[in-house]
Amino acid sequence: MSDTQIETGLEALGQRLFPGSTLLRNWPLRGGISAHMTAFELLLPDGKAVKLIRRQPGARSLAANPGAAADEFEILQILAGSGVKTPAPVLLDESKSIFPAPYLVIGYIDGSPEYAPADPTAYAREAAGQLAKIHSVTVTDKARSRLPDQRQRMDRLLGSQPPSPDLSLDEPRIRAQLTGMWPWREPEPPVLLHGDFWPGNLLWRDGSLAAVIDWENAKMGDPVSDLAVSRLDMLMGFGVEAMAAFTERYQTLNPISLASLPCWDLAAALGPANQISEWAAIWSAFGRSDITEGTMRDCHRWFVERAFEALNQR
Repeated sequence: MSDTQIETGLEALGQRLFPGSTLLRNWPLRGGISAHMTAFELLLPDGKAVKLIRRQPGARSLAANPGAAADEFEILQILAGSGVKTPAPVLLDESKSIFPAPYLVIGYIDGSPEYAPADPTAYAREAAGQLAKIHSVTVTDKARSRLPDQRQRMDRLLGSQPPSPDLSLDEPRIRAQLTGMWPWREPEPPVLLHGDFWPGNLLWRDGSLAAVIDWENAKMGDPVSDLAVSRLDMLMGFGVEAMAAFTERYQTLNPISLASLPCWDLAAALGPANQISEWAAIWSAFGRSDITEGTMRDCHRWFVERAFEALNQR
């Protein structure tokens, strides 16, 4: 859509939300390839101003799940009042009467990702607290039935081989190990997973975590898998001590068995396969020129070997 079309749509949206309001400004936000986000500010009839965000799932997300906007909106509704810091759900619009695709409106949170925290260990501990809270949230039967099942995702991931496995990241060895062990024991019932709990999806303000954003990868499954994904990101971004602090704090708050952690660590290690240069570019784009493809490969190699060592000690 053109800038003019977006502005016209936001003006109509403002009238729907707050009749008599005036659109003061709007600006794009980074939403990756999975979503398009536009922040906008409205002047209300009583003279107050309010900032909101229109979040529209991208074409790829909608192709995979036409109900992506509704699912994310329902998750935010569930999380409201749970103690998890998330944007407030304001509106779900699947009518296509204002914009040509389904979207949701969420509250604007004044904060930004922190890619170079002054104290990585403290950062990791506070982030772990939020992940533990996410995994303790009670999910309605309706939402549970709509959210993807992690077990089915793993069935697909390990049920077929990629056309070009990443030999440099030892992908064939990792896949062979996981395929021989899957399915490993999972908790019953499964819990809500964020699915992409990494620093880019955590907003901070004045040194404190302000919000966990981007819930389009949410699913039901084993909480240890979410922990493993975050561990790899913590290691690559902030080092071994931060990763260890993250893990320790999480287990203190959510004392579940971590017997499956080596397996989930290996599953997380498949994430950057054939994408590690793009992962490094993302960190570099946010000012972390010290994180290179080389440093990420070193971290990945260390992470994978620790997981194999843990499995061999059983």
